Amino acid sequence: VRASKYRHVFGQPAKKELCYENLRITKNAWDSNIIQTNGKYISVNWESSGGGAFAVIPVNETGKAPDTVSLFRGHKGPVLDTAFNPFNEQQIASCSDDGDILIWQIPDDYSFHKYLDEEENIKDVTEPIKVLSGHKKKVGLIAFHPCAENVLASTSLDYSVKIWNVETGKDEITLQHNDFVTSISFNYNGSLLATCSRDKKLRIWDIRSGKIISEGSGHAGAKPSRVAWLGNTDRIVTTGFSRFSDRQIGIWDVENIDKGPINGFWQVDTSSGVLIPYFDVETSILYVAGKGDGNIRYYEYINDELFELSEYTSTDPQRGFAVAPKYSVNLKDNEVTKSYKTVLDNSIEPVSFIVPRRAEVFQADIYPDLSFDRASIER
Repeated sequence: VRASKYRHVFGQPAKKELCYENLRITKNAWDSNIIQTNGKYISVNWESSGGGAFAVIPVNETGKAPDTVSLFRGHKGPVLDTAFNPFNEQQIASCSDDGDILIWQIPDDYSFHKYLDEEENIKDVTEPIKVLSGHKKKVGLIAFHPCAENVLASTSLDYSVKIWNVETGKDEITLQHNDFVTSISFNYNGSLLATCSRDKKLRIWDIRSGKIISEGSGHAGAKPSRVAWLGNTDRIVTTGFSRFSDRQIGIWDVENIDKGPINGFWQVDTSSGVLIPYFDVETSILYVAGKGDGNIRYYEYINDELFELSEYTSTDPQRGFAVAPKYSVNLKDNEVTKSYKTVLDNSIEPVSFIVPRRAEVFQADIYPDLSFDRASIER
């Protein structure tokens, strides 16, 4: 048996009182992660009438939410994705069916349960601090640059990916595709962007030049593929489907996408839900959450190979999945990953991944150094 300090990692759901209940999570079928988190807040695409809204829940506001809650409202169509600014925990971006991207400042005194006006009524946040307009059709996914402040990538049904300067509101770079993009991922320093498209192609872009440095055929199935960069390496991981609806994982060399996945595709199972990949850089664990099932599988990634660690199973299927930044974990419990999953479109359940240890002292070997939450590239 292969030795690994993460071999016995197990997933543990939170107690009921530490879940977030009585939510109205969007029923929109658009394939995004539905929820996001920065460790201080959780954002949720909301099921709302009259334009689009999303919720921002401070992580300490657990339990059952009141029937009337404070929402962020400003879009003219359903909100499809949100993204927290990695260098400003009070800032969040949202994108929508209406083709716009809005940048919001979360008030310092914000409360999801009771953010009140002078008359003690629940009030919404309705004024974004910036509007990014430039896409011609709905904007489906957004992601902040991992190193440079105020740089944001977005995907749209106009078949483009745009790179925005959030400060000026300008789309500085447009990466034109032949079909719509189903997933994007920046590399570790943000110089490259991996994209999966509905044309079943996987592409690696140099975002400064706007040129493709490598491309090839991805998963053969018709359903959306996802992509994630494998930390500070020249490898990416994709999830997708075979022609026969087998769910697959592929590891790729970004300079040789046309050669196909290294060692071929890894067959996971046969099921219809998209697999959401999340790679934990510090532990080299790849988490894969199935949409529409209750499973979260996890693998250790070493030298172009995946080693199955275990699987967190529950009877409650998730449609949304998000992982908090590493500084949110509970060191005392030897928690290595704090994640959140949606349950039944009305609640969010925290799931902790824990390394079982007997010793009470700080376990330095399972907590390597982290990247810092300040921008390393100033614009």
